[in-house]
Amino acid sequence: MMTVAAQTQGGIRREARAAVVVAVVVVVASAIGGVGWGWSAPTERLLVVEPGRGSVLTGESMHHFDALATFVLAGAVLGGVSAIAAWRWRSARGPLLQIGLLIGSGVGAVVMAQVGEQVAAWLHPRPHNPPVGQIVTLPIEVGSVLVLIVQPLIASFVMLFLAALTVSEDLGTGTRSGRVAGGSFDPARTFTPYGDAARSGELPYGGYGPAADALPEFRR
Repeated sequence: MMTVAAQTQGGIRREARAAVVVAVVVVVASAIGGVGWGWSAPTERLLVVEPGRGSVLTGESMHHFDALATFVLAGAVLGGVSAIAAWRWRSARGPLLQIGLLIGSGVGAVVMAQVGEQVAAWLHPRPHNPPVGQIVTLPIEVGSVLVLIVQPLIASFVMLFLAALTVSEDLGTGTRSGRVAGGSFDPARTFTPYGDAARSGELPYGGYGPAADALPEFRR
C-alpha cells in the first residue's frame, strides 16, 4: 500500500511539473504576443535637420504613448488569460502553480518586449546617415521597465482572486475530500459532525428536532 508520505511527494512532483509546463507555455505565448506587438506598434517619423540629428514631426511624439499603452494592454490580457487557463488545470492548483505562473509571466513580459522591439527593428530599420531634409521612420521601443510588471501582476491577482472564490479547502482538486484505509483518498466520502452515525441517520440524543407531540410550555 502506498503511504501518505509517498502520495504527498508524488503530488508535489506532479504540481512542480505542472508549474514548469505553465511557465514555459506562458513564455511562448508572450513571445508570440511580442511578434504581434512589434508588427502593430506605431512608428515615429523624424525630419533630418542636420547630419546625425532629427526633429520629431508634429503629433509623432504621441506614438511613444500609443506603443507603451498597447504593450501594457497586451501584457494585461496575457496575464489574465494565462491565469484563467492555468486555473482550469484543476489537479495542479496550489502554491507551486502560482509560483510557476508568476515566474513565467515575469520572464514572458521581458521576452515580449525584446521580441517586439526586434520585430519592429526588422520592419523599420534605422537608416544610416540619412541626408538633411529626409523624413525617416524609427521603430518604437518600450523604454520603461515599469511596464514589465503589468503581466505578472495581473496574472497573480487573477489567480489569487479565483483561489479566494473557492470555498473548498483543497481548491477543488479533490485531494482532501476524504481518506480510506491505506492512506488513499476517497472523493465520495464526506465528513459530518458525528461521523458514520450521522450519515446513517442515527444522531446522538435522538437528533436535533423536537418530538412531534411536544409543545412548548409558557409560564405567566
